[in-house]
Amino acid sequence: MKFRLLAAATLATVTLLGGVAHADQLEDIKKKGELVVGVLGTDEPLSFIDAKTRELVGYDVDLGRAVAQKLGVKPVFKQITLAARIPELQQGHIDLLAASLTHNKEREAQIDFSLTTFITGQKVMTKANSPIKDVPELAGKRVATAKGSSMEVNMKKAVPTATIISFDTSPQALVAMQQGKAVAFVNDEMSLVRAMVQLGDQRKDYKLLPTIISVEPLALGIKKGEAGFKKVVDDTLREMEANGKAEGLYEQWFGQKSSLKMDKRAFKFETDKVAE
Repeated sequence: MKFRLLAAATLATVTLLGGVAHADQLEDIKKKGELVVGVLGTDEPLSFIDAKTRELVGYDVDLGRAVAQKLGVKPVFKQITLAARIPELQQGHIDLLAASLTHNKEREAQIDFSLTTFITGQKVMTKANSPIKDVPELAGKRVATAKGSSMEVNMKKAVPTATIISFDTSPQALVAMQQGKAVAFVNDEMSLVRAMVQLGDQRKDYKLLPTIISVEPLALGIKKGEAGFKKVVDDTLREMEANGKAEGLYEQWFGQKSSLKMDKRAFKFETDKVAE
């Protein structure tokens, strides 16, 4: 009985000391004076390397900078792959994911999400001379997309018999389609519009199929259970919405001030809820 009491007391002491020793993520970030933000760096205009300055820029990058500014710390950007996004966050190698991240119910079991920061849809690109007129005709065909992306899952749901060929990045998947290694390429509509712009005179050689295979709410990723840090991230986004900076970022990277010339923004930074 004496031994049991001693063991229980020791365990309680260790637990208490462990709790005191472990600061939450928000305190850790402030203590080290920097916010490590995971970005892709290959997904213009969300995050990419500026050809002139060789620095990371883009919509996701600016959101990461805004959170760092709110915290009063230095933003440090780390390039990661699509497949490594969630593991890098869970293992503490990065503090915040700003990496073209779709918020869905499946991922909520792994990480937490900020307010929605962008809404797009996923579509399919094929060569203009392809006989394929819409998504259902991809049955039994090879379709290229990025490894570890929601496009893999959604394309398989849309056309179960399609053969999904995955690559480390979306640009690699696009090249595979162009080279004939796949008959189609799946990505979010915003990225496909950008790809068409970048193709210049060659854009006439490609087409987008009419069906949207899914609607994708993008958000910033946060380590599970870090309520204090999530509040700071969400407060930052709400302030950006209120002061017009959210609208300004959209116009700069997607709207009429950009090369994409996309339609007026049809969403706001206001909710972290997504459909089932």
